[in-house]
Amino acid sequence: MLELVPITDGIGTEVRGIDVTSDMSDHDFERIYQAWLDTTILLFRGQTMTPAQHIAFTKRFGEIYTYTRSQFNENEHPEILILSNIKKEGKPVGSAYSGRVWHSDGHFLTDPPAGSMLYARTVPPVGGDTWYANMYAAYDALPKTLKSRIADLKVVISRIQSRPYNYPDRPAPTAEEHAAWVDVAHPIVRVHEESGRKALMVGGNVPWRIEGMPEEESLPLVTFLQEFAVQPRFTYCHKWQPGDIVLWDNRSAMHRATYYDDVAHTRLMHRTTISGRQSASAAA
Repeated sequence: MLELVPITDGIGTEVRGIDVTSDMSDHDFERIYQAWLDTTILLFRGQTMTPAQHIAFTKRFGEIYTYTRSQFNENEHPEILILSNIKKEGKPVGSAYSGRVWHSDGHFLTDPPAGSMLYARTVPPVGGDTWYANMYAAYDALPKTLKSRIADLKVVISRIQSRPYNYPDRPAPTAEEHAAWVDVAHPIVRVHEESGRKALMVGGNVPWRIEGMPEEESLPLVTFLQEFAVQPRFTYCHKWQPGDIVLWDNRSAMHRATYYDDVAHTRLMHRTTISGRQSASAAA
């Protein structure tokens, strides 16, 4: 029997009593889908999925698309991005690490994805966790005066500016990347396309700038909002077990990965991404 259990008081729902590869009634799925919208992340434990089943389950939530690192897509199922430190014939089969600072997926895109589904196949005994932050709750907790101040402001997201913060070990952007990676401005207060609720969208650790605002005023405001949004009352750290699935709503949650010993241990995760350009009702 389907059970929906809060993960914490501030974020997330664990979905129990469901095998995601079996037939699921529309009624049960609608309850699960609404919990996703309401609480920003869903957790399914003890699941076993083939890549094809992973894709099929993801499609119930919306259209799948890929936007980054195609060299790490699963060979027979390119909809799946492989996150792993495994190497074959001396070459990595997936991205060994990514997202170790707070962020929303694809925030540098004009139309960021609606969500991502991450499936744990092999996990290290320690580390490799994922933190999640509820950006609905963070916005709701802001003082009224601050809500009024930021209501119509936009934050400028820059892939060029973020590179040294997100990936300090990687080379500086090339001339081609400078030309391709244009800055994108997003509202600081994002209105969720389906729920209609308001959420903060301020990126992670990078000192973003606010459109049309002097840096000496912009920097402390962005920094305050970023730090405010990841207080313990808004966050949850997921310690992965094999067979875990976590689906997060990218429109209302931030997340970040933690380190693990990638020399001594193996990590293999499969991820699918849901487009923000099509509603789940149209894709189901």
